[in-house]
Amino acid sequence: MRKLLLTAGLACTLAGALPSRADAQAFLTPFAGVTFNGDAPAKKLTYGGGLTFMGKAAGLDLDLGYTPDFFNQNDADVVLVGDNNVTTVMASLVVGPGVGPVRPYGVAGVGLIRSRIDGGDIFDAVSTNDFGVNAGVGVLGKMGGHAWIRGEVRYFRSLQDPSSDGDLDVTLGKFDFWRGTIGVSFSLGGD
Repeated sequence: MRKLLLTAGLACTLAGALPSRADAQAFLTPFAGVTFNGDAPAKKLTYGGGLTFMGKAAGLDLDLGYTPDFFNQNDADVVLVGDNNVTTVMASLVVGPGVGPVRPYGVAGVGLIRSRIDGGDIFDAVSTNDFGVNAGVGVLGKMGGHAWIRGEVRYFRSLQDPSSDGDLDVTLGKFDFWRGTIGVSFSLGGD
């Protein structure tokens, strides 16, 4: 129950960061890129999408990422585990200038990191749902009309409750990785 209340509180806090309708600009961004470093044994294709609401200085970003075959190495002869993937769902605060043709920004937030590994004939399938954090930097550059190019790098890390005493004591977990992406953003309002 405490985790549910914490999640609801964080969602309300992030919702309060939304810009007012009069000065907001929304971006829908499909993206592709790679995961690397940390617990990623090799660079892997990742893809997903984001919905960003940006005011003049801050906004809210909702991000969904999916990385198939996350835990295997690139070498076809070396297969560590069977079918596997990592999915991230994050709600983040975005800070940066919301005006002009080039818009650098920083992003940080919380959400879910889901890992799934199919053990095949060796062991049962394993999946985990962990709270997680993410932080990164990026840039939006106007291409023309309502189209923008977006590039960013984010760091993801799981959170954990180190004790089973019933209290919610959150610390940084051990699972982490980086993600670099590029995408075309479509402006849903404003310039």
